[in-house]
Amino acid sequence: MKPNLMKTTIFAICFLCFLCATSAFGQNAPVLTNNPQPIQMTEHYQHASEHGMALESSLLSSNAYSYAHGEQPLWEFGSSPLYETPLGDVARAYRKEHAAKAKAVKALEK
Repeated sequence: MKPNLMKTTIFAICFLCFLCATSAFGQNAPVLTNNPQPIQMTEHYQHASEHGMALESSLLSSNAYSYAHGEQPLWEFGSSPLYETPLGDVARAYRKEHAAKAKAVKALEK
């Protein structure tokens, strides 16, 4: 036998043995049973019971936010309305520009 063919044959046999061993191991793995097991939730006694409300607390830290008289709310800082060209006008302009461009001339050479 040629050395190259012999190496390939040995490699193929080893690969086949490895493949068979892994498939046999996979068949031997433990399997989950089909018996249904209902979920058991632990109870939280204060979840649905009635109790007094907590004291009011600020979500903002004391130094991070301040508001004084004379400040202008953000919605009053509106900029001038921007004019946007309607999409139909843009499409018409593109169509005119495309029609005005020079067309390619086909030249057949034999």
